[in-house]
Amino acid sequence: MKDNMQFFLLLLVLVVVLISCIRIVPQAQAVVIERLGRYHATWDAGIHLLVPVLDRPAKRVNLKEQVADFPPQPVITKDNVTMRIDSVVFFVITEPKLYAYGVENPIAAIENLTATTLRNIIGSMDLDTTLTSRETINTEMRSQLDVATDPWGIKVNRVELKNILPPDAIREAMEKQMKAEREKREVITLAQGKKESAVLTAQGNKEAAILNAEAEKQTAILHAEAEKERRIQEAEGQARAIRALKEAEAEGIRLLREAGADDAVIRLRSLETLSKMAEGESTKIIIPSEIQGMAGLLAGLKESVDAVRKA
Repeated sequence: MKDNMQFFLLLLVLVVVLISCIRIVPQAQAVVIERLGRYHATWDAGIHLLVPVLDRPAKRVNLKEQVADFPPQPVITKDNVTMRIDSVVFFVITEPKLYAYGVENPIAAIENLTATTLRNIIGSMDLDTTLTSRETINTEMRSQLDVATDPWGIKVNRVELKNILPPDAIREAMEKQMKAEREKREVITLAQGKKESAVLTAQGNKEAAILNAEAEKQTAILHAEAEKERRIQEAEGQARAIRALKEAEAEGIRLLREAGADDAVIRLRSLETLSKMAEGESTKIIIPSEIQGMAGLLAGLKESVDAVRKA
């Protein structure tokens, strides 16, 4: 009975030791194992067995992408302007063994390396270039940091400059300059707007004047054509009236001639003409002898007619 109890206790101890030797590594993590003080293996995610006494976990490594946000670093530009720049480094551990044995404090090493690299890059640029070349600075820093951290098992994926803080005096000068530039652009925009408005107004007035001139020209042409047509119609009416008058006179003369009164007709027409001339403003009238004889004859006829009427 005592032997069975000892066996059971021994079995229980072995089970406990075996369970304690089982290690589970979570996803996106790695464990660096040392055996007798030397590097032995790197455990990936899954179940692993740790040899008691001989093996020990030296370092647990996070394989996720990590972010290191460093405080602002003082840097000096090429034109001797001191400013403060804080940066953010995105990195991932690719070799747990190198990360565990490459450098004592990897994060502090990255911070110092970032500061020195940033000073070297900014020192080759002036203030204006620094403020307008964020993308260039980010790319250059990522390239240099990636090369420098490769022996540590670290890959730098991205570097971003979060803030660039120039001195207060320079910042105030920049703000004044930006304000002056905005006011200048405003004045230029207003001037261009007035210029374009004046040009459009002039073009509108020109087009309106052209249209008015065309309209007046068309109106004048229509009036002239109407006046011409009126005069033509009046002339045609007068011509027709004269023609009708002449035809009537000719017809009357023809009838008189057919009646055998040619001389009498001529003399009567002469008298009519003289009567019209007498109505004018002339004070002297020359009467032909033939017409005088005709007048005497007419006077005699008139007296004879009057005597007959009295009888």
